[in-house]
Amino acid sequence: MNHPRPTAWLILAIILAALNLRPSMAAVGPLLSAIRGDIPLSFSAASLLTMLPVMAMGLAMFFGLSISQRLGEQRTVLLSLLIIGVATLSRLFIDSALELILSAVVAGIGIAMIQALMPALIKSRFSDKVALCMGVYVTSIMGGAAITASLAPRVMVQAGSWRVGLAMWAGLALLAWLVWCLQPAQATSTETKRESFIMRRRAWLLATFFGLGTASYTCVLAWLAPWYVEKGWSEQNAGLLLGFLTAMEVISGLAAPAIANRCRDRRAILAALLLLIIAGFCGLILAPAYLALLWPCLLGLGIGGLFPMSLIVALDHCDDPQRAGGLAAFVQGIGYLIASLSPLLAGMIRDRLGSFEGAWWALTAAMVTMLLIVVHFSPRDYTRHLPCPG
Repeated sequence: MNHPRPTAWLILAIILAALNLRPSMAAVGPLLSAIRGDIPLSFSAASLLTMLPVMAMGLAMFFGLSISQRLGEQRTVLLSLLIIGVATLSRLFIDSALELILSAVVAGIGIAMIQALMPALIKSRFSDKVALCMGVYVTSIMGGAAITASLAPRVMVQAGSWRVGLAMWAGLALLAWLVWCLQPAQATSTETKRESFIMRRRAWLLATFFGLGTASYTCVLAWLAPWYVEKGWSEQNAGLLLGFLTAMEVISGLAAPAIANRCRDRRAILAALLLLIIAGFCGLILAPAYLALLWPCLLGLGIGGLFPMSLIVALDHCDDPQRAGGLAAFVQGIGYLIASLSPLLAGMIRDRLGSFEGAWWALTAAMVTMLLIVVHFSPRDYTRHLPCPG
């Protein structure tokens, strides 16, 4: 018998949890000039505010599933939301760059625990609608970034403090925590031996693909607003532009999986999304002031669809939910470690060359590389590259 209310309640809980997975990073870019005016930060040091939490997300992926098996899904999410909320609220009392960076790292650990759990949860609870539910989940992640980037500068102006602009998002974690408290408790699963994907070449290819795509997301999240502030935009307008880009990500994050759900071969839509990103970066470099909304629009549509599609392609390789969850955790773990380097490298390029253009060109080259990888994602080869053990 189908129980629509519990299912709808679970979807709402997933959406609220996902909304908390980016504000700790997305609020920093639009407020960076104000933060740097109060706390001495080079662009390289400022990049650590995005790099280290993403790196923490990658490392924590490898034990996130083990924690969820011991604690159960509900307790794991509740603990993760508590960690995110406390780390975010602590920014009200920050007086140094080290404290700010530490709060970002702690939030990254909480974020990783949820992200390690969600793909397996969605694969097991919504097995017939994995692509659509992954689209809703990942779109909610980007929706949290859009809301934060748009509103954080306004909050800063109204409150007269960038600390309030960073810390107010703890309220979002509290709301999600309360909704998850009301979720029906699930039995704690017994810990089983998980398959290691470290010797699987296809797992590394999927992780590299996810990592390069996420590198573009994290770099744009960290540096798009500062790039436009350097071009003469106000912090509020630069934040709104980043919010507009992430709003386009939300639209594409819903649309791309819905379109892909009609066909198991995802290569055409992956290639189209990558071409959108390439066009966006080229426009950002060559004509940033001309058609200023077009380039963030193209980037948002490309990045927004690519993020969920990268995870969906990984989940496609395994029919068993637990095995698919293990593969998704490996892909995200390695992928986030790769992606974590992009904000730092971009910040170093900015400090050395005085511009982010070199970083945008490097990301364009990464997208071209991903186009070459897409060719290998034929569904006929999934079982050959990742056969079931035993």
